[in-house]
Amino acid sequence: MTFPAGKALVQTVDFFTPIVNNPYWFGQIAAANALSDVYAMGGEPWSCMNLVCFPIKKMPQEVLRAILEGGRDKIKEAGAVLAGGHSIEDDEIKYGLSVSGVVEPGRFATNKGLRPGDHLLLTKPLGTGVLSTALKAKWPGSQDLEQTLYHWAGRLNKVGGWVIRELGLIGATDITGFGLGGHLLEMIRASKVRVELQLDRVPMLDAAVNLAGMGLLPAGSFANKKFCSSLVETAEGLDEVKVDLVFDAQTSGGLILSVPEDKLSLARLMLEDAGELAADIGQVWPIDEHRGRLIIK
Repeated sequence: MTFPAGKALVQTVDFFTPIVNNPYWFGQIAAANALSDVYAMGGEPWSCMNLVCFPIKKMPQEVLRAILEGGRDKIKEAGAVLAGGHSIEDDEIKYGLSVSGVVEPGRFATNKGLRPGDHLLLTKPLGTGVLSTALKAKWPGSQDLEQTLYHWAGRLNKVGGWVIRELGLIGATDITGFGLGGHLLEMIRASKVRVELQLDRVPMLDAAVNLAGMGLLPAGSFANKKFCSSLVETAEGLDEVKVDLVFDAQTSGGLILSVPEDKLSLARLMLEDAGELAADIGQVWPIDEHRGRLIIK
């Protein structure tokens, strides 16, 4: 296999323990999650290698086969190739990918690409961390929760990567374990700007809002909020449950795209025409030493 001429190489790796009960779905979600780092740069996945930990003496091989088939099918959907991998025996299942992708040299998105005046588009709703916690707790209605979790977390961020390339966007990231708030702050600090986030525009899964209102938030979400608190300013009168969900630890979440005003309508049209979410959740502003770096309004 010859590396594409004129392209630059990007590499990433990610794997984790199951967040759903269906092994095929878990394989799909884990693969989609690993592929997202390449899409967040505006890249295209090229080749992948499996990373597998499995208790082969304690669990049926059919479970392992289903996980690997899920990952394989998601890699095919991404247009990449599976080029082997590595497995070890472990007491706990873990699966993910090492991914090599290609980008245009000098023409890709990074964490430090926020510019004053840019709008922030989010491509998936928040709440998968809460749903995963409910599944682990065997909450009533878990079958429907698992289906919703798979629908969103198993979805590739391929279209978002295409939008980055086509419009030449320079600021983007994917939303994973640090939550929307945590990953925004990474971008804010790298770009030396502030962001005003409009809470009522942030899409959230209805089931996650209801469950979070009952106190079913993962420990990682509380840790995210506490860690970010010194750089966050929250307006009075906001729904505290939804503020908490801004820091919900996501698995295979959406992309944040930083889009200049003159490209906003086209970016939303491109995403929505492809069946993707394109929520305009806030805007980038110059730094203000008297205010928080992330302002939730």
